[in-house]
Amino acid sequence: MLFRLPAHPCDHEVWDQAGPTSEKGHGRLETRTLISGNAHIEDVDWPGVAQVMRRECERIELKSGKLTREVSYGLTSLTPQRPGAAALEALWRGHWTIENRVHYVRDVSLGEDDGHAAAGDTARALASVRNALLYLFRRAGWDLVPSALAHYGASVRRAFSLVGLNVNT
Repeated sequence: MLFRLPAHPCDHEVWDQAGPTSEKGHGRLETRTLISGNAHIEDVDWPGVAQVMRRECERIELKSGKLTREVSYGLTSLTPQRPGAAALEALWRGHWTIENRVHYVRDVSLGEDDGHAAAGDTARALASVRNALLYLFRRAGWDLVPSALAHYGASVRRAFSLVGLNVNT
């Protein structure tokens, strides 16, 4: 509703738009547009909110031609004068980079969601171990976690060397 209401000059509304920008990769073409602003912000019942955001993403799978559209909304405490829509889009994309680089890998390659360690602090401790392992793999130059797991899982000596231990056996 905030994005459809007419603007009122007396409210000193600020609107900004980033995009549309297109990016090709992973077998698809993505086009994104982010609109941000402070219009009608007084109607948003959220502590500290300074702007609302509307992000449209259109994806075309290049092989099949399948088209999907997604609209997402967000709130930020950053004022319109500070980052602007392009910076907010970069922050939004950066969040998903972290999500895909850490959480997805922990879920899929390391089987985190299939585990049954939910009692006490066990789940948190195992998540910390998984994060440390991902850090070590990436520091060692591995891009593919399954390949790194196979490499270090095949040799105790290699696994020890990954964590900085030199075992002479």
